[in-house]
Amino acid sequence: MTSNPAPGRYHLTLSSGGRAMMHGWWHDEATARRQYTVWIGERGSMPGARITLTDEETGEQLDEWPPVVGGQS
Repeated sequence: MTSNPAPGRYHLTLSSGGRAMMHGWWHDEATARRQYTVWIGERGSMPGARITLTDEETGEQLDEWPPVVGGQS
């Protein structure tokens, strides 16, 4: 029996209409940020798309797309 490795610290979420559609986890922040950019290019045109990058260790949201202007979404 093999064990599943722990998911990475950096978590990407693609949601649309308030529902999570896709998740990805990476151990390296630079890799997660590159993937964040790829997701924006490939999936950012979905109606209502929101892509977030979160540091699961600290709970801090590192980035989001589209950007929130003036603190409101």
